[in-house]
Amino acid sequence: MIRVGLTGGIGSGKTTIGRVFRTVGIPVFEADAEGRRLLERDQAVKEAVVERFGVSVLNDDGIDRAALAGIVFKDTEALKALNALIHPAVRAAFDRWMSEQRSPYVIMEAAVLAESGGHRNMDRIVVVSAPEAIRIQRVMERDGVREDAVRARLANQVSEAERLAIADHVIQNDDSRLVIPQVLEVHAALLKFAGV
Repeated sequence: MIRVGLTGGIGSGKTTIGRVFRTVGIPVFEADAEGRRLLERDQAVKEAVVERFGVSVLNDDGIDRAALAGIVFKDTEALKALNALIHPAVRAAFDRWMSEQRSPYVIMEAAVLAESGGHRNMDRIVVVSAPEAIRIQRVMERDGVREDAVRARLANQVSEAERLAIADHVIQNDDSRLVIPQVLEVHAALLKFAGV
């Protein structure tokens, strides 16, 4: 089974593209959602996060993701430390999930595939690309945040050029080109790569 990484900068539309792949029958593992789930439910992950970042990241429900984000998006070393705690657990969850799938290929949708080095564990990489101005506007509307907050998150991601450098396939999600035909073209190429 072929492992395909689906990535793109914040606001690029990775999740939307992942939904299109699902409609053609391809299983999609959402790494970011799994990371959030692990923060909420995995006791070992929660304890490691509290040990590293202190009790200030706790609330009555467990890990206070907003408090944690307030720390890591201002400090690249703190972000690296958090990723070092969560990424191995996410990779293990992906491997378990993949073993249960029956498909020519599976997709791991992950925002920081290039940053984490996770792209090296994939057979093919699909990058969703969109101009920065569009991405910023999308995130401001989606999350109800100001531009400076979005730019702080952007500062912790690799550049678009670095992401495109690892791409085997690129889907342009720039509000001017239709994405479904692009996904179908990539899907056909991935089936061919998988020998189907």
